Amino acid sequence: MADLVAEPAGAPSVTVLLPAHNEAPSIAAVIAGVMRSTPGLREVLVIDDGSRDQTAALAEAAGARVIRLPENRGKGAAVRVGVREAEGEVIVLLDADGQDDPAEIPLLLDALADDVDLVVGSRFLGTFEAGAITPIDRLGNLALTGLFNVATRSRVTDTQAGFRAIRRETLAALELRADRYDIETDMLVALLGRGGRVVEVAVTRRARSHGHTDLDRIRDGLRILGRIIGARWRSRTPLPRGRGAR
Repeated sequence: MADLVAEPAGAPSVTVLLPAHNEAPSIAAVIAGVMRSTPGLREVLVIDDGSRDQTAALAEAAGARVIRLPENRGKGAAVRVGVREAEGEVIVLLDADGQDDPAEIPLLLDALADDVDLVVGSRFLGTFEAGAITPIDRLGNLALTGLFNVATRSRVTDTQAGFRAIRRETLAALELRADRYDIETDMLVALLGRGGRVVEVAVTRRARSHGHTDLDRIRDGLRILGRIIGARWRSRTPLPRGRGAR
């Protein structure tokens, strides 16, 4: 097991939350990277979303706390379970497929200032390495982000990014309902609807080294679009400690 990174006294504890479905080839390396790179790390929490491979066993062997879901329920459902189970004061959301770089976790934590509610690791502000995104997926992401910004009057550059940092109390206060890949949009809509402030930092996106994503471009794209259309009808209720708008 890698040594945990020390953090000055008084800094918040951190849970790095990895929703995972059939990610055995990458999970151990991702966990090792998290343990090397995360200041104040309390735990790596893996929500094994009904995997049929050795994801859960390899994650436990690498030092993570693992919660096994009996069947594949989707990324959003796994994230919602993780939010309920997390022990850290701050939650970092990270994909388990190795496309996000755990070494960039400190960038997100540093940006989570007192007046910031959510930090998004933006791939569009940063770098897509060769093979990290297909032209159709790039176009789809940009289109959905543009629609989101029109609907919410915001200026987010990467609404679908799964690499995020947020305080646990803030995330637990959001009424998240998404079961699949619309969870990122669901989170943004709920947060901005409460007057929360979102900032972005530039990150690197790597190519997937194994397997394939479970994302269904048409079905999940329509789910995301539905979340965007519903954004105008979300109520504006205060966040914990009443933070200002973005």
